[in-house]
Amino acid sequence: MNRKSSPVVRTMFLAMMALAGAASAATPQAAPKVDPAKGATLYADGDPSRGLPSCLSCHGAAGNSTIVANPKLAGQPEAYLYKQLVDFTRPERAQPIMTTYAKMLTAEEKRNISAYLAAQSQTPGAAKNRESIELGKKIYRGGLAEKSVPACASCHGPAGAGNPSKYPRIGGQHQDYTIAQLAAFKGHGRKNSAEMTTIAQRMSDDEIKAVADYVAGLK
Repeated sequence: MNRKSSPVVRTMFLAMMALAGAASAATPQAAPKVDPAKGATLYADGDPSRGLPSCLSCHGAAGNSTIVANPKLAGQPEAYLYKQLVDFTRPERAQPIMTTYAKMLTAEEKRNISAYLAAQSQTPGAAKNRESIELGKKIYRGGLAEKSVPACASCHGPAGAGNPSKYPRIGGQHQDYTIAQLAAFKGHGRKNSAEMTTIAQRMSDDEIKAVADYVAGLK
């Protein structure tokens, strides 16, 4: 190589390498592959080698919990479920049981379980308190204007089906679980939604119970 031209060649080579690196960085990364079948197996069997129990022991077969304190997970938006599993590993939604198990799951396992549950059908629920049904309906469909409480349906949909990533499915959910979550938002025990914290703080305990009962019967 001609010594006089070496610096020029070297400079051009380095410039080409820099451009190649920039192009590589700009190339979008492929989305991680999601495997609902693996999620189903992990949900049903857990992983005894890690001390990870079966999810169905608390959340029921196919995500349909029969324990009113534990949520039904069947039919929840996949992105929302994944976000909550991640949030359980953070201070914003620390919970003794779920935080322990969520930290044991890899990101891939979180996605697989979320995909599996999102594809399941939720068993219907039912409203139980006839005395509060009209109040619950009013709050869900029209909100409480005098308290600046928006209609729940504006975010969660007319049938409570939710909205991927941000808003969960609440139609058909156990009354006890919905009440507990609204109370947690109200008391700052759950901090992963500024919107829900603000809204819950504007509601009385009776209003929370009424809307929780009403949404349990949505289909």
